[in-house]
Amino acid sequence: MSPTRALLAAFLLISRLTAQVESELPDASHQLGIADSRFTLDDKPFPYTGVSFFNAIYNPAFNASAEARLKWLRKFQAYGINVLRVWCQWDNGLGFVDASPDSTLYDADGTLRPIPLATLKSILADADQLGMCLEIVIFSQESFLQKIHLAAPADERAVAALTRELALFRNAAFQIWNEHSDSRVLHLLKVIKSIDSQRLVTNSPGYSGDLGSDEENAALDYLSPHTSRDGRYWEIAPQELGSLVEKFLKPVVDDEPARNGTAKFGGPQGETSPFDHIVQILNVWQVGAYPTYHHDMFQTGYGTPSCPLSGSPDPEFNPYHRMVFDFLSRRDRLHPVASSEPDSKR
Repeated sequence: MSPTRALLAAFLLISRLTAQVESELPDASHQLGIADSRFTLDDKPFPYTGVSFFNAIYNPAFNASAEARLKWLRKFQAYGINVLRVWCQWDNGLGFVDASPDSTLYDADGTLRPIPLATLKSILADADQLGMCLEIVIFSQESFLQKIHLAAPADERAVAALTRELALFRNAAFQIWNEHSDSRVLHLLKVIKSIDSQRLVTNSPGYSGDLGSDEENAALDYLSPHTSRDGRYWEIAPQELGSLVEKFLKPVVDDEPARNGTAKFGGPQGETSPFDHIVQILNVWQVGAYPTYHHDMFQTGYGTPSCPLSGSPDPEFNPYHRMVFDFLSRRDRLHPVASSEPDSKR
């Protein structure tokens, strides 16, 4: 077979597989929204509780089938998780689980790759069945630092295409960057809103303790900084979040808080305890903010003690993490502030 015919055959195969996946997707039904400084789902208070699952689009165990995904999602849900934080770019060379040059949603010109796009849609559809949501990280600082980056206008082309492709999935929010902010953030925000004015959009502006600029924070729908990890971070981080809630009167998520794990990649330099995280989450709730549980179950690669064989952040894999997940599973009983009906919706 000639190279031209081989490329054509591969393209046709990908097109058929993508069409088959999309034809099997149910209509989305759940709507993630905002009322004042709270999240809502279908106009009812939504106790946003996230987990870091950066490799979700590229993890073979999670995506083995719809049945496999639903089994994992139900397990997360049983431990209090109702939001997955997933990354479109997982193409860094840091040795993370499932990371590879091919683990990206984008070609160099900003075109979306059909297979990971179809996988992302399947994850969104399966999560929607269970009333779960996704925070979709569009670009990653880890890739940017390795010069894996869509320069303008390819970044705009990618963001516009993603916004259109996911228009029917209302159980998703977009995070433009993980740990990065530049002049393109507000421009890309405008691109998203020009296509889908109701899509919730946020940005993680920088490393731990970077709470973002006033201009950016005022423009975004909700805030998702990476809070401080030094000192008594279980007290410092909630104070940072509370100040943002008070100043901007919009939802604030502790999106990548302090964690157990390797000291590399901004991890802890000393001993940590599950109780650090439990106390931090309690304090985050107390100031009216929302937690994402960050962990070390993806950073050191397959075959290492901290990584589950599945490559998924299994709540039952590690006793340390299991204690925090057990706490999160009791959220409705332990949350210190009762939910109340919001005054306004958007």
